[in-house]
Amino acid sequence: MTDPHPAVVIIVTSRVTVPMSDTFEYGGGAVAPGETYHGRYAISETFLGEPVRIPLTVVNGEDPGPTVFLSAAVHGDELNGVKVLHDVVDRFDPAEIAGTLVCLHVVNVPGYLAQQRYLPIYDQDLNRAFPGRERSTPAQRIANELFRGVFSHCDYGIDFHTSTRGRTTMFHTRAQLENRDVARMADAFGANLVMAGIGEEDNSIRSACTAREIPTITVEMGEAHRFQPRYVERALAGTESVLTELGVVDGIRVEPAWRRVVDAKTEKTWLRADQGGLVDLQAEKRDVLEEGDVVCTVHDHFGTEETDVLAPYRGLIAGLLRNPVAQPGHPVCHFVRLDEETAAAIRAADEPFTPVA
Repeated sequence: MTDPHPAVVIIVTSRVTVPMSDTFEYGGGAVAPGETYHGRYAISETFLGEPVRIPLTVVNGEDPGPTVFLSAAVHGDELNGVKVLHDVVDRFDPAEIAGTLVCLHVVNVPGYLAQQRYLPIYDQDLNRAFPGRERSTPAQRIANELFRGVFSHCDYGIDFHTSTRGRTTMFHTRAQLENRDVARMADAFGANLVMAGIGEEDNSIRSACTAREIPTITVEMGEAHRFQPRYVERALAGTESVLTELGVVDGIRVEPAWRRVVDAKTEKTWLRADQGGLVDLQAEKRDVLEEGDVVCTVHDHFGTEETDVLAPYRGLIAGLLRNPVAQPGHPVCHFVRLDEETAAAIRAADEPFTPVA
């Protein structure tokens, strides 16, 4: 019997044989080479038994190459990545790419509709449920459908995030750098800061895919509940840079003015308040601080007591509190250790995408 979906389709033009890209097949259908598909992929059901569908775009190039997924809003209130994917599908045409782009615009649709981080009602973190299970919790079932139906059909991935509500984070990537292809992608993305060793077995999209030979990086940038154009533009440039490295597009590589790879287990920490009250941030965004510098001061409401949060060593502010109130143990600053050479390079750099914006 003839295979209705042959692995390679041959087209002949002027006596030159050109291999065409494969049809991309996923849990909800198939997209032929040279086509862009916009649709909605059913991943669950509501209380009324109606389907929950995620918006999905597949740009299947005319030429063969790797399949790369881009995912956003697995936490439903993290919106910068949604805008990145919106711009990606507008930018790339099947005639210009070798391989396939698979864009999952909003992974956590119930959370997105409620504009909250987790799945509503159950308060489950969808990004701690991958690769999921067929007969388990709502989060596990959704994760299973997505992993089985989409992620497992891809060769590489980029998952976009922001900080949680009430905080902001510097533009950076998170990656399991012991994987050679992951390290290659993280380097190509061109972020100044790379966090290594975070979430290696946390059942996130990144860890689940990487563990199953789908090298994936996480991009963190900015705040929840908003679009931040500078971050979106920088993420678009980083995405094009990765796709260029993988041979999907003929684009421009990003080369940052400085780069710091951080061992997340030993070289970064959250600085926390020791009293409750009002937070007066002393440090500016993107500040390189020396040991003993004041990050912020926590005041009581009467103005009679105050406590300083100090830098424990020379370091870079990689994340900041946005909601200016705290209680004991509340994280006020994400702090990354720096050596003298890197600190000097950061101070000398004039990059618009470095700071916490």
